[in-house]
Amino acid sequence: MRFSINIPNFGDFADPRNVAKVAAAAEQAGWDGLFVWDHVLHRHHQGRPFGDPWMLLTAAALATSRIRLGTLLTPVPRYRPQQLARQVATLDHLSGGRVTFAAGLGGPVEDEYRSFGDTADPRLLAERLDEGLELLRSFWTGRPVNHHGRHYQAENVTLLPATVQQPGPPVWIGGFWPRRPPMRRAARWDGAVPLFETARHGHVPDVAEVRELAGYLRAHRQAGCERPFELVLGGATPPDAAKARDVIGPLRDAGATWWDERQIQTGPDLDRLPPVLRRTEAGPPVL
Repeated sequence: MRFSINIPNFGDFADPRNVAKVAAAAEQAGWDGLFVWDHVLHRHHQGRPFGDPWMLLTAAALATSRIRLGTLLTPVPRYRPQQLARQVATLDHLSGGRVTFAAGLGGPVEDEYRSFGDTADPRLLAERLDEGLELLRSFWTGRPVNHHGRHYQAENVTLLPATVQQPGPPVWIGGFWPRRPPMRRAARWDGAVPLFETARHGHVPDVAEVRELAGYLRAHRQAGCERPFELVLGGATPPDAAKARDVIGPLRDAGATWWDERQIQTGPDLDRLPPVLRRTEAGPPVL
């Protein structure tokens, strides 16, 4: 099992220098990854400064040499695919091929989309997500792309450089369980990053639900798929090592391959550097 630190892209972490501090501390303490949120607007956290996640991850890449880096998660329908492909490829080169790309619709959709005059129709956003992901993977190869879809067009386009990782960075898909469509989408890619209706961000999911989800993902994986598949769970673990093992061990046994350490979303420490840095420096749970 691998372990990551999760931070928002607002508050103290709108400053790339603070993100670099956490990234360096995570690598030093033995964590395997650092993931940041990707919001342009979240009215629940209005009044805080927000940073661009790709600039924040650039600072993290320059401060590290080993850990995986990425967003959890990027709302692909909010971007133009060609712009997003460039950003991810640039970060993959800067980091020496350490990017993991997590994608979804994002949210809140009213904030992230309708506030800027875009649709908030989940069906249309899901169409743009699926088409956008396929187009990103094509752009990342560095080969000519001709694409004529419902939402996006590309006419004999070659985006260089290609990503270091080929045919592109691992793609993880987020969504709420027990909603089936996002997890069927995840099964077509390289990993699932579920939130649970019964355990929102920062709360530990129920083992029985994780076991059910893992079985659902296995049943929908395409036969012959050779790329590793990750099931990424997250929450806030107790500082006591034995208690942390008691929390994470059963989830690992149920099928989880990553544990993403997260502050409670409604907690006062969510976007403050000192408590996150202290938790990071303490190191990941030992199983």
